[in-house]
Amino acid sequence: MTLKWMAVVVAAVSLTLCVTANIVVGTVHGGDPVPFLVNALAITATGTAVVLAVVADLHERLEARITTLTEFLTTRLNELDRNTGDHNTGFVEGYLLSRGQDPAVVPIGPRLHGRRAMLGGDD
Repeated sequence: MTLKWMAVVVAAVSLTLCVTANIVVGTVHGGDPVPFLVNALAITATGTAVVLAVVADLHERLEARITTLTEFLTTRLNELDRNTGDHNTGFVEGYLLSRGQDPAVVPIGPRLHGRRAMLGGDD
């Protein structure tokens, strides 16, 4: 049983015991009230259990949201990784160039800003 439901059960039992004690003592003893300490203890236990149940519920919701967000981010990062390929290729090619070995991929030259490069004849 989760903490939230245990707190709900404790609150229900505590409140029921408080009301039952007041009814029984009031009818059996001719209207004498239950001692203040017993009522205060029962009401305090009920209030604490209710607050604990609410906090436990909020914690479960937050944990569910974090789990959902984590799964979404994992899926998205895996998708990005599949689409981008191997980022280490550039480092390997640079290492091979520094060693004097011919790389398998020819580096692309610098971009011409606003100019059109012609590979063949003039159009």
